Amino acid sequence: MVGDHCSLPGERPVLAQSPKPGLSCKMVLQAVGKVLRKSKGKPNGKKPAPEEKKLYLEPEYTKSRITDFEFKELVMLPREIDLNEWLASNTTTFFHHINLQYSTISEFCTGESCQTMAVCNTQYYWYDERGKKIKCTAPQYVDFVMSSVQKLVTDEDVFPTKYGKEFPNSFESLVKKICKYLFHVLAHIYSSHFKETLALELHGHLNTLYTHFILFIREFNLVDPKETTIMDDLTEVLCSSSSGSSSNGSGNGSSNSAGAQNHVKER
Repeated sequence: MVGDHCSLPGERPVLAQSPKPGLSCKMVLQAVGKVLRKSKGKPNGKKPAPEEKKLYLEPEYTKSRITDFEFKELVMLPREIDLNEWLASNTTTFFHHINLQYSTISEFCTGESCQTMAVCNTQYYWYDERGKKIKCTAPQYVDFVMSSVQKLVTDEDVFPTKYGKEFPNSFESLVKKICKYLFHVLAHIYSSHFKETLALELHGHLNTLYTHFILFIREFNLVDPKETTIMDDLTEVLCSSSSGSSSNGSGNGSSNSAGAQNHVKER
């Protein structure tokens, strides 16, 4: 049984909320323009830049957090708490928070601006219940993710909330699947919508959420390190101070990712 999965009881995910009260799309785009003008790196007109500079790795932005809490301690399994209970509670909470974070920029993640679900040079495909590979836009992919996860976390047979009801044997594998998809959403926000997040002054929230989530999935080996390699540069910066060490392969993919920058991968 899960005592209380959700940090906000009764909260229902909303997939298309406005970024922030009083901030119109025009105002945010103007703010994004200022960020772009502030950034360096102008094309020389002769050769394309070898790789676009990742704004989210700038020190002035990576140091922004909403708390300095030691997340490594926060994700550890407390004594006398059932492992499945802990995974269920945290997974449900991360689902709501990541869904909420995405909703702040959903107005800018459209079929035109994000024609594929891309993170850096990796393109993700959705697989339906029959295993059919579906190429879709980023907003469609995120909608598939949030809808399928919402269905799982509200299913009493998968995430039981009543006393005496057991977790299914497949529970851990389902949690791993959920966490993999949630990572894709977070990575897409950084890769494609960090400028909007910055304009909304929500990068501190995003950094804090990412750090907490990454340390959680590492603590319980919920996502294959190869899956998260694409964001290893950010992970190393954000999690090094929080984890205190490069445990659980924090730097495993650094050398591998360098060689994967010159071509598009599909997953």
